[in-house]
Amino acid sequence: MKIIAITPPHAVENEVVIIRQLLENGVDIVHLRKHQSEFYEVDVITYLREILSALTLEECGKIIIHDFPQLYYEFTLKGIHVNKNVTSLPKDYTGYKTRSCHSFEEVLKYKNEYDYLFLSPIFNSISKPDYKSPYTHEMLQKASLEGIIDKKVIALGGVIFDKIPYLQSLNFGGVAMIGGIYEFAK
Repeated sequence: MKIIAITPPHAVENEVVIIRQLLENGVDIVHLRKHQSEFYEVDVITYLREILSALTLEECGKIIIHDFPQLYYEFTLKGIHVNKNVTSLPKDYTGYKTRSCHSFEEVLKYKNEYDYLFLSPIFNSISKPDYKSPYTHEMLQKASLEGIIDKKVIALGGVIFDKIPYLQSLNFGGVAMIGGIYEFAK
């Protein structure tokens, strides 16, 4: 089961150190997501370049970039994430592809086009307290039995380490954490 960390959208003190520690301690992939520019003293892309420049080539190879696909090429990253801000991939792109989904219908629509999909929120979000899960245990179990949830679907939203065995039992291919893992990393 993949363990994926997603950075908070705002600047975090010692972010390079935290990313490095996450990768050294079993996180498979880090999604570098920084889009709330009002939190930065410099522009977001400059901040992202500072982070990526401080990482090794091997560490950059485990980074999926959000919102700034040009950094994929500049730093030889693992891949690009498609979401509401980046709705399609560059025409010549052949790298790793991930996408955010918020319904079983979206998962079915996009599953064959991407390496994995986030499905969220599986539980009530930790990092976004007003972001509540629409899924019941019965809905998740049915989706698993129907093959909607499988190794290409990553559980996101309210995920903490204690919930991993339950998510494995539903056949999720991995878990992604923001609040749960960054609280743990501090």
